[in-house]
Amino acid sequence: MKHLPVSALIVDDEPAARGAIRTLLAEDPEIEIVGECANGRAALDDIRRRAPDLVFLDIQMPDMDGITMLRQLDPRLLPVVLFVTAYDSYALRAFEVHALDYLLKPFDDGRFREAVTQAKHHVRQRRAGALTQQLQALLAPSSYVQRLAIKGDGRVMIVNTADVDWFEAEGDYVRIHTGKNRHLLRETMKRLEEQLDPAQFVRIHRSTIVNIDRIKELQPFFKGEYVVLLTDGTSLKMSRGYKAQLEKLLGRAI
Repeated sequence: MKHLPVSALIVDDEPAARGAIRTLLAEDPEIEIVGECANGRAALDDIRRRAPDLVFLDIQMPDMDGITMLRQLDPRLLPVVLFVTAYDSYALRAFEVHALDYLLKPFDDGRFREAVTQAKHHVRQRRAGALTQQLQALLAPSSYVQRLAIKGDGRVMIVNTADVDWFEAEGDYVRIHTGKNRHLLRETMKRLEEQLDPAQFVRIHRSTIVNIDRIKELQPFFKGEYVVLLTDGTSLKMSRGYKAQLEKLLGRAI
């Protein structure tokens, strides 16, 4: 069975060291070198931009060392890492940042191939795990409502929740705003909120729930309150008590 190539980035401040690794990898048809970097800052940018599967990383480099560079990466972007260094005193710290192996220069070809074989296996295990998670997410039924059935005028209209801009409480009903259309649903805000995906919809007022994708801007209003401006120009008031919920969904303070 033919495998997808493993993309690799070589990071070392010494051109000769990068050349030696490049030469050894040229013998392996399953490895695709996507770049080389001479310092940690350049490597940080390349990893974020290219997302390589595997990184051959020196530790002592000018400007930023390899361990500091890895600590600055989002854990979700962390590649499989093989440290290649002349210093044995960093081994413990290397494994603290989840390095797969620690090659001490000078190493022989057999030791290098052994580390690369292990790294390729690790990359394939990651890929298989990611694919399984994606399939499970696609196959698993959502626990949140995707469509709303609205009765009126002797018919039933189906509205996709993804198309909703915002919900507005109206007595024992909820008014649904979808573009220029308005629909009235016999439901309480509390029960509706429990059925909506909290990663998609946020309550900003006791009488208002908003689709977060429709939020364009937040404008300070009065005593910790905000005006929420939607993409269609609608302005809605956000109470102070709901600010923390929106901050959590946005992933930052406002």
